[in-house]
Amino acid sequence: MSDNKRIPTDGGGSFGHNPFGALSSEGLPAANETAAAEASAAAAKPVKKNRGRVDIIRQTAGRGGKTVTVVTGFVGIGLPEKEQLAKKMQKACGCGGTVKDGNIEVQGDKRNEVARILTEANFRPVFAGG
Repeated sequence: MSDNKRIPTDGGGSFGHNPFGALSSEGLPAANETAAAEASAAAAKPVKKNRGRVDIIRQTAGRGGKTVTVVTGFVGIGLPEKEQLAKKMQKACGCGGTVKDGNIEVQGDKRNEVARILTEANFRPVFAGG
């Protein structure tokens, strides 16, 4: 193989006129100042999205006289997230519970603790029923 068929890989000469060569950055803010200003603006007002109203109901009917706290009215939330919320509620209340028919059920009258957890998860809990 002869050496005259090799293509140079050192970058060679320039391709000609650079259209951005005459531009300067005078009068523009430095890149790190702009990023810092945007980050401080984002940190100044955290966005808290309301995920909707949920009803917290205390039930005893059909449960042998036992009291159960039922959370209903979830919109746009899937089963895995409901199960995760139910687990968090059970742990905070120190009791059992389940997700049944799209509702979260927690054993006992734990409405205040359940409301606190739902508020932390950006829901708007409302005490309904007796």
